[in-house]
Amino acid sequence: MTVSRIIFDPEKEKSAAPDTCVVCGLGSLGQYCVVNLKAFGIRVIGIDLNRPQHWEVRQLDTLLDGLILDDARNRDVLERAGVTQARAVLAVTNDERVNIQIAFAARLLSPQVRLVIRSAKQNLTELLGHELHNFVAYEPTQISAAAFALAALGEDIIGFFRVGEQLFQVHRRVISPQDPWANRRSLHELYSRSRRVLGYQSVTRPTPPDELYLFRWDPETLVYPGDTLITVELQSATRLSPVRTPVTRPTTRWQWPEWLRWRNWQERFKTWWDKGGTHRVALVVAGLMLTLLVTGTILYDLYYPELQFPDTFYTTMILLLGGFGDVFGGLGRFELPLPWWLRLLSLGLTLTGIAFTGVIYALLTEKLLATQFEFLQRRPPVPPQGHVVIVGSGRVGQRVAGLLQEFRQPLAVLTSQEVGNEVLPQLPVLSGPLLTLLPKANLATAKSIVTVTDDELENLEIALRTRETNAHSHLVIRTYDPLFSENVRRLFPFAQVLCANELAAEAFAAAAFGENILGLFRLDGRTILVVEYRIEAGDTLNGLILAQVAYGYGVVPVYYYSQQDQEARTMPSDDLRLHPGDQLVVLATSRALQRVERGERLPPRYQVRVEKALSREALFYGGNVIAQVTGFDLKRCRDVMEQLPCLLPEPIYRHQAQRLVRELAKVQVTSRLIPPPPER
Repeated sequence: MTVSRIIFDPEKEKSAAPDTCVVCGLGSLGQYCVVNLKAFGIRVIGIDLNRPQHWEVRQLDTLLDGLILDDARNRDVLERAGVTQARAVLAVTNDERVNIQIAFAARLLSPQVRLVIRSAKQNLTELLGHELHNFVAYEPTQISAAAFALAALGEDIIGFFRVGEQLFQVHRRVISPQDPWANRRSLHELYSRSRRVLGYQSVTRPTPPDELYLFRWDPETLVYPGDTLITVELQSATRLSPVRTPVTRPTTRWQWPEWLRWRNWQERFKTWWDKGGTHRVALVVAGLMLTLLVTGTILYDLYYPELQFPDTFYTTMILLLGGFGDVFGGLGRFELPLPWWLRLLSLGLTLTGIAFTGVIYALLTEKLLATQFEFLQRRPPVPPQGHVVIVGSGRVGQRVAGLLQEFRQPLAVLTSQEVGNEVLPQLPVLSGPLLTLLPKANLATAKSIVTVTDDELENLEIALRTRETNAHSHLVIRTYDPLFSENVRRLFPFAQVLCANELAAEAFAAAAFGENILGLFRLDGRTILVVEYRIEAGDTLNGLILAQVAYGYGVVPVYYYSQQDQEARTMPSDDLRLHPGDQLVVLATSRALQRVERGERLPPRYQVRVEKALSREALFYGGNVIAQVTGFDLKRCRDVMEQLPCLLPEPIYRHQAQRLVRELAKVQVTSRLIPPPPER
């Protein structure tokens, strides 16, 4: 065992330990985790078997407060690093088994320490989470793949994420002169139960980078043609879970059973038809068989009234089953003259029945072969135009392809390795030397090229070669080294350069503070995290209304679940107050998460002066509105209304203040906004 250096005083460790995180594994992901953790202002101890010969993050050793060169699976090593009193342990080596063993050792040492591990075994980590508690696992590929997929789209969708069954998308919208919002709607009027405005950029006024999004704009601003809006919108209207079950009154009207209803059969028919191939043939033949069965039964019943209905039905059924000879080969009941057209119909019934029997055999054979054998499937051809070319079929490439398939994007995959038919079976996959495959991928008409191989130089070479063929396509380059990434971004601004570990490390670092990271996306060069909070007594969010959370910390609440009411809401109102047990999902930058962790809310600076009420009822309702919007005590708000004109007892945030003025006007109370004095 070799200790390279430990730069901390063991006697002071006990007092400093709650603000310490231990990072086990100082590869690419581990180094980025150190950088992001240090941004939170905490101490970071690194553990690795060997000192890296090359730091991907420059001067990383100066950021570390301690470096131990030993096996982190040993409990004595973790104990020396201060795990027993640390805030969190991040196990981010390249070996999943090692990461899980580190988690076991850390949990044995400390029942309370937060465990964040790198692992792609979702089922196993979910089970471990129930047993180990305060435990979360992520796979960098899954976290960062969405950023590559969205960059490949090159469209107005710049982000997406799921909260339960709810799908949210982040859109960039440039207002056109024909847009229904142009010259008509203010920013606050665009809010709804399915939409929030994240950012706004005026076409006439240059906007500083820090004011592009997250409430650093005036909600009273009118939208003009040419302006750019960033919005988060709820796409799926599926039922939120859990919710209260609506109470329905009993009815005495008789209803058809579910399996007999037309809508049920209609859905089954559509599902079967969409399968195509022999399924459609079977449906057509079955419909024809049913029509012929009814027609034959009716004709035989009309032509031979002396026969009973069952006889005519069974006679038609025998013909459909190929029994033409059985009916006309000597049965006495048909010794009477039979018209030629009825005999011809009978022959048609038999031929149709034979064809139907063949279809049944085909379906049974197809099902049997599909379950017993795996045949080589012929992949579809490369799309002629408007497609996305993915270079590399590793975990990132496959994940990006899967996400783009959900967006119904035509794709083509190039890989230097031979892959089986089980890998992306529905996509055209070309294998061989990558440079020789490029002409076969229709690059000249491709919409985007995503290079995600494990060699960043090869990714750059392919991207530049593609640029010569198609200068209008979107180029997305996967890199590893931060210095290399920065140089490529500056030299080739036409390409989007993304580092998977750099993106994922922000999620790992945020998870170290107890939050669950549901996803991330890139917005104007910055990473926006989708963060789930579970409100607990004593934390920095407990007792606040959402307006104070949103405008004080600079986050965007998109989902709220009340433990007390057992009710879930998307795009929740600013008036809701957080209580222990509640669930809150927000969009936030790393800087905003740091403020939440430290409880550093931006101070409210706007005053509202309530001038007068037009009636006695307005006095009453005005007090209610002030209490609702500001979260102040109701008695204090009533006192304000009894002492008009009067200032609110405390300043509030700008968005709150402007909303309060609008809401008071609705109940016939006049008020005005008093902005803070300009800063010197």
